[in-house]
Amino acid sequence: MAGVGRVLPREGVLYLYGAYKENGTHTAPSNEAFDADLRRRNPEWGVRDLEAVAELAASHGLTLVERIPMPANNLSLVFHR
Repeated sequence: MAGVGRVLPREGVLYLYGAYKENGTHTAPSNEAFDADLRRRNPEWGVRDLEAVAELAASHGLTLVERIPMPANNLSLVFHR
């Protein structure tokens, strides 16, 4: 996010896609299993909490403007600068 905050132009858009936890909870058993698999590979990896991602983005000048449900329990997140 720090890099995006530095290079994204004014009125730029950041689009993120993937599995996210919401309010600290996995949205589906498949996402929980995916998270466990990622963390087994590398403890720093894993499914992120949507609210934490939005807070981090905000600290770098980005605002979450849209949350779009996608297939397979994923989300698209759209941030604006």
